[in-house]
Amino acid sequence: MAAPAIGRPRPVDALGPRGPYRSSRREVVRDVAGEPVAELTMVPPLYLHRALDLMRATSAESAAWSPGERAAVLRRAADLFAGAVLGGLGPDEHHLLVARTTGVPVSVARAAASTIALVAAHAVDSAESARPLGGESVVWRRRGRLFTVTASGNHPSVHSLWLEALALGYRVAVRPSRRDPFTALRVVLALREAGWPTGDVVLLPCDHATSDDLVRGGDLAMVFGGDAVVAKHTGGARRTPVLTQGPGRVKLLVTGDWEQHLDVIAESVGGLGGVSCLNTTAVLAQQDAAGLAEALAERLSRARPLPPEHEAATLPCAPLADARALEAFVRASAAGAVRLTGPVAHDLGDGSAALGPAVHLLDGPFAEQTALELPFPCAWVAPWSRDDGVAPLRGSLVVGTDADDLVDDLVDEPSVRNVYDLARPTWWLPPGVPHDGYLAEFLMRSTAVARG
Repeated sequence: MAAPAIGRPRPVDALGPRGPYRSSRREVVRDVAGEPVAELTMVPPLYLHRALDLMRATSAESAAWSPGERAAVLRRAADLFAGAVLGGLGPDEHHLLVARTTGVPVSVARAAASTIALVAAHAVDSAESARPLGGESVVWRRRGRLFTVTASGNHPSVHSLWLEALALGYRVAVRPSRRDPFTALRVVLALREAGWPTGDVVLLPCDHATSDDLVRGGDLAMVFGGDAVVAKHTGGARRTPVLTQGPGRVKLLVTGDWEQHLDVIAESVGGLGGVSCLNTTAVLAQQDAAGLAEALAERLSRARPLPPEHEAATLPCAPLADARALEAFVRASAAGAVRLTGPVAHDLGDGSAALGPAVHLLDGPFAEQTALELPFPCAWVAPWSRDDGVAPLRGSLVVGTDADDLVDDLVDEPSVRNVYDLARPTWWLPPGVPHDGYLAEFLMRSTAVARG
């Protein structure tokens, strides 16, 4: 099946503090079938350094606005992002382009756009949720002027996570993923069209080496990536404080009858295309883990392998060679586990493949595979007992459980960031609910100011 024609490769320019910039060095952005869809400007180090120096020199123009003024412009930007023609693309064309390049189903791309718009519209209120209570001598102030973001391309909604910085009066410089530069581009275009100052939010595509300069050039930075990226930017004597956004390693613990929770379990694993850091990686069950694994495998295997632009698609897609390499990696990583699903790579005949679900049954909750997060619906199911306690759940962005008596222990465990019941999937994240804490906890500090 041939992929839909998206047209000749479109130029994607950088959006600097003084306007668009197109360099002679460009990188071709390809869709999952290998077809070129865009030429992305890669800013050279000198341009990036000058842009960051300019932005860091003075406070953001929007910092002088009241919270109400910032909220009004962000609401206008949300409306434009959701419905306007920006950069020559309407919303439907944008969703198709994102689906074809990231491989997420077009319905997921559409839902992510709705999430970004909703978060933008409520960004000021969300930021205020993190404000600490203090007396008249306490001022909640920014830790710097410039916040830099190195984004990933696994899911478009990562661009909802830095909008709070604008709500707090920061200047923001974003390096988009070379897999999906389109979502960040559309966000910045919407903000500028809504009236956000050009010098306060910029788009700076660059290579990996230059992205290190982007991180160092900010007063504070947020970096998305895998374990290697997190390790690179964690600890050490860095000048720039870095907030890392790595694998979520999300887990579910079911202590009672799992059958009544099967819908939520399956949606936690496979919703959003299974590509988010909020999707479930491991499922621990006190009762009949083998039965749960078989039922989950059957449920997830109902998904049809379809190209990402198909409205009925629910599975992510990837270039065929990448899909086959991922399948081989899963097979090697699953040594000692019982595989309950079919092949991962489903050839779509155009150079791409849909990534079918993988469900494996493990011997116990401490198996190393429970921490193996992969970019498609993949779940590792294991038995759990009361003697195991919360130890197997450590290091999780979200833990979902029906065990009310363990909630306090989970909240007390520092490496567990969020705790949900089983009334919602693990990727539930409405505006105002912290993701990995509130971003404002990182961007702001309380300062004593005593006068008179």
